[in-house]
Amino acid sequence: MGNVEEEKGKQKSMPIDLNEFSIIKEGEAEILMHAKNEVFYNKTQVNNRDISIAVLRAFISKRQQEHEAMLSKRMKSTEKISEENSSEPLEEEGETESVVHDEKSNGECEMTGQEKPCSITEEPIKIADGKTQGELKPPRVLEALSASGLRALRYAREIEGIGKVVALDNDKVSVEACRRNIRFNGSVACSKVESHLADARVYMLTHPKEFDVVDLDPYGSPSVFLDSAVQSIVDGGMLMCTATDMAVLCGGNGEVCYSKYGSYPLRGKHCHEMALRILLASIESHANRYKRYIVPVLSVQMDFYVRVFVRIYTSASAMKNTPLKLSYVYQCTGCDSFHLQPVGRTVSKNTSVRYLPGFGPVVPQECTDCGKKFNMGGPIWSAPIHDQEWVASILADVKSMKDRYPAYDRIFAILTTISEELPDIPLFVSLHNLCATLKCTSPSAVIFRSAVLNAGYRISGTHVNPLGLKSDAPMEVIWDIMRCWVKNHPVKAQSPDQPGSVILAKEPKLQANFSRAVASLSKAQAKKVARFLPNPERHWGPKLRAGRQITSKHVSLLGPKALNGSHREGESEEEIDSKRQKVDGHAFASQ
Repeated sequence: MGNVEEEKGKQKSMPIDLNEFSIIKEGEAEILMHAKNEVFYNKTQVNNRDISIAVLRAFISKRQQEHEAMLSKRMKSTEKISEENSSEPLEEEGETESVVHDEKSNGECEMTGQEKPCSITEEPIKIADGKTQGELKPPRVLEALSASGLRALRYAREIEGIGKVVALDNDKVSVEACRRNIRFNGSVACSKVESHLADARVYMLTHPKEFDVVDLDPYGSPSVFLDSAVQSIVDGGMLMCTATDMAVLCGGNGEVCYSKYGSYPLRGKHCHEMALRILLASIESHANRYKRYIVPVLSVQMDFYVRVFVRIYTSASAMKNTPLKLSYVYQCTGCDSFHLQPVGRTVSKNTSVRYLPGFGPVVPQECTDCGKKFNMGGPIWSAPIHDQEWVASILADVKSMKDRYPAYDRIFAILTTISEELPDIPLFVSLHNLCATLKCTSPSAVIFRSAVLNAGYRISGTHVNPLGLKSDAPMEVIWDIMRCWVKNHPVKAQSPDQPGSVILAKEPKLQANFSRAVASLSKAQAKKVARFLPNPERHWGPKLRAGRQITSKHVSLLGPKALNGSHREGESEEEIDSKRQKVDGHAFASQ
């Protein structure tokens, strides 16, 4: 700790006017932020950084366990080979010794041409990546778009067992700020974090399979970085990727989404989960080009972005299973019912497996429930988006170290909800959306869950939407339950061509049982654990891109205080007022 204080003292003695900076502390890291918004810093991303630290801690632990398991397996195979060699005739052993003796007489250089057979105690065995057996180097982390360097500094200072953290940015001012913050955080940061002025895409392409973890958190879409990112990660490494262009991913600009991610989005209550699955499908597509594939560990939608954590492996044979993990989505334009069509399928015969295109179509031209047409979207990732074993491990770690997470309440709530999601059910239905289609009063979530459970199907909530429900019940069963509900809670007569009228005109094949089921409450609800928390303060959202001037039109992002000079401490009130009048024709008081 003394070294940290000494480094900070050196930094403060440098010719920097600290009146131009404000000190921001998050976790164990502190950064100097210039009053003129020169470098991007987003306070709302504290949730993002906290959950990334939690996942990275779990990854380091899991990586160590996998390495030890591999060593144990190799040791057993080595012992088996040595036992087989010991049972061979002694003459062969003598011949080997004479060969080695002859090689020694020819000089040391030629001895490397053929090595003497030895046991594991005599010489360490080389493993696939060239490291010696028993040696596991600390993981190297690349933060591809570092800005102020806060994330890299938190990784270095808060995560035990972390190796080098490389922080990149192609903006000279940002790199200067990052290096200033590295020095300001003392000897630990100086020894572990290094900052470079570079284009992240070029840097990752010129460092193939060099990093155990790559963190992509751009201001907008990560699509341009994905191809180089999947190449720079070691086999079994992790890619952590954020996408903040939610309007594109959620169907606001379908053609733009297709050009960036190779998938067409559909608008609906499940659009945020679809955004997660589109991003995963895009990463898988980039990985497949290099005979690699992904295994999602955790996928989160929160605040104004989606964030995915995936491990990347290399295998030409396993890569063939990708079409089994992707599906097209058919969504009805009338009642929002959706159906999934897998891209591929397999046929097994004896020991061989054939890969074939998926069967289709899974839906007729018109919806069987309401008679309307279907929109087709995708392909999306339809395999599980979380590894529940990892989620349980991360949740336990977060609970045991709650004081070290500034956003503990929020990430604990999200992880708790994720831990109770059905892992094998893509997308979800919204209870209020079903009722809006039928123009009926809504049953409580407990009553609806009970009806699904009593019908013999599974059901759970989703972290994406408080009103969302994941179930393996077909849409016919869902609508039958709602028909039975409407019989007990009649609705006003509607136009016969409305989707709700068409659905209610049919008699239910299933008689729903609305009696309270034991499992209708989730564990979190039963224990009264908060799962969906309100924003911690007003104007909680993405802040301005670095270099933008703060004006009255940004009040919805930054709040009125920003206009009163708190973000421009170096300017007088007169300068602020004159700029405000130039930018806007009306005063802030009129808004």
